[in-house]
Amino acid sequence: MSVNEKDVRKIAKLARFAIADEKVPVMVDELNGILNWIEMLGEVNVDGVEPMTSVVAKDLPMREDEINDGFIQEQIVKNAPKSSHGFFIVPKSVE
Repeated sequence: MSVNEKDVRKIAKLARFAIADEKVPVMVDELNGILNWIEMLGEVNVDGVEPMTSVVAKDLPMREDEINDGFIQEQIVKNAPKSSHGFFIVPKSVE
């Protein structure tokens, strides 16, 4: 697979990138280089290789799933312009 200038312009438009006309041929070469590298990865024999999620086989420690408010409610609202009973007071926005 390879890309051409039309493809690069379309990709730039979809990604909402502004790309100068003189940069388009450079991007064509760079994207084609990346795609060629990806095709080379497809040639690697991975038969019998188990998928992995990390380079280190390690179980993560589990903790109890406890619901709490962080116990810092007073610290959170102390800098609020207005608060009452631990909650922020905000101006009414809908009548």
